[in-house]
Amino acid sequence: MTVSTYRLCVPVFRRGLTVLAHALTKAEAFAGDKPDAVLHARLAPDMLSFSAQIQRASDTSKNAIGRILGTTPPAMPDEEKTFAELQARIARTIAYLDAQDAAAIDARASAEVSLKFGTLAATFTADEYLLQFALPNFYFHVTTAHAILRHLGVAIGKKDYLGAF
Repeated sequence: MTVSTYRLCVPVFRRGLTVLAHALTKAEAFAGDKPDAVLHARLAPDMLSFSAQIQRASDTSKNAIGRILGTTPPAMPDEEKTFAELQARIARTIAYLDAQDAAAIDARASAEVSLKFGTLAATFTADEYLLQFALPNFYFHVTTAHAILRHLGVAIGKKDYLGAF
């Protein structure tokens, strides 16, 4: 059985972002009148905050699609300061993902994707990029956001992380 490039990314990113939206709802209820304590929480001093984990998951998903298609994804400056703003960002990202054409993504499975971040430079096919970089990076941020909430004591568990089937 062949798995299409589209199926490797859009439904996977959509599911992870939906899980994060659910986590945000639980985090907001937990935070009460101290939202900044949750939004700025981090696991270690050199790690990004909970809010930044959400932003990076959004960036990773939309930028992956843009790189595969050779297009520019929507710009989303990292300016969210509230749970509602983070929810809106997730909704905008999901809307962007939902607007993508499966055939166009599948047609680019072997297209070249090049990355350059500081000293990191790599060139992949689109499928290699998804499997070796984009998906692991996406799941790192989803998992870290989940771990931050667990660390804070938010009632969130594996079923929340896995989401609905």
